[in-house]
Amino acid sequence: MQSRFKQAALFSVKLLLSIAVLVYIARGLDLQRLRSHLVSVDPFLFVLALALIFFQTFVLNGRWELIMRALGVSLDWLAGWRILMISLWFNQVLPSSVGGDAVRMWLLRQRGVQWPDAVKGVAADRFTALIGLIVLMVAGLPLLLSRVSNQAAILAIGGLTLAGLAGTVVLLTLDRLPRRLIAHPAIASFVRFGTLVRFLLLQSERRALLFGSALLIHLVTAAACYVLARGVGAELSVLDAIVLIPPVVLLTAVPISISGWGVREGAMVACLGLAGVPSEEALSVSLLLGAISVIIGLVGGAIWLASPERGSYSADRAAKAAEETPSYGMSKEVSSHP
Repeated sequence: MQSRFKQAALFSVKLLLSIAVLVYIARGLDLQRLRSHLVSVDPFLFVLALALIFFQTFVLNGRWELIMRALGVSLDWLAGWRILMISLWFNQVLPSSVGGDAVRMWLLRQRGVQWPDAVKGVAADRFTALIGLIVLMVAGLPLLLSRVSNQAAILAIGGLTLAGLAGTVVLLTLDRLPRRLIAHPAIASFVRFGTLVRFLLLQSERRALLFGSALLIHLVTAAACYVLARGVGAELSVLDAIVLIPPVVLLTAVPISISGWGVREGAMVACLGLAGVPSEEALSVSLLLGAISVIIGLVGGAIWLASPERGSYSADRAAKAAEETPSYGMSKEVSSHP
């Protein structure tokens, strides 16, 4: 009971934050102009952006399948895609605190995958995506310096990039620290996780494909945002989209709101504003991108309704998986991997 109350309270806080940020942004905008942009979006370009994000699910599934194979888990491509789509449904605005990642772990367990491998596979998938995002942001810093004159924004995005880079390097090299430090239980699981991700990116047979897919996914998001910007009449160049969308994605990934709503809109308005895109148009791009995410999620919802696992779904088990995720559930050593 206490656990469910805690989950409900957390969901309520996230929901209130999403609403508060959206209201704060809307206060300073011309709502009539915003509505005009939303209803007059080029339908062809909207469908093109939708197709890009849908294509992204196949790339996401391919990356996840590579990771699971590296863990010694055979995951059928179609089964993996079905699980991924269901997780996207659970990531949308639902009266539940159980996220898509926890559902992915639970569905893997229903297929006979052990909890540690399920948790490691999903966590490594997430972190690989983060590394790809950080790499794009580092590569985009020279372009940012040459195209943006706002020093405060440069410091903010640059600081965010360097913090992400430093955190990634620390995690991947934790095993180089003195043994007496990394033997502590609170650190040991992160050491094993960092070792696993380093193996995936540097030593696994398909490391180039894995890393390339991590980059491609974020480039597809930038391309979809560029298409949506053109669809609402915003003047946004391809280079600006490549440089400014990754920070939006990174901030949206922070789990402090409901499916990124509010945080994504605030970040999009701030970042695209650096390229001269008016706030109403930038907010339109974000809301349309959110609408596409909901549409993709509804497809996952339809798959979930037809899923044979739905009858045995346990929210408590999925919630338990979510609680185990911060420690990455690594009760096994990574030394079993070459």
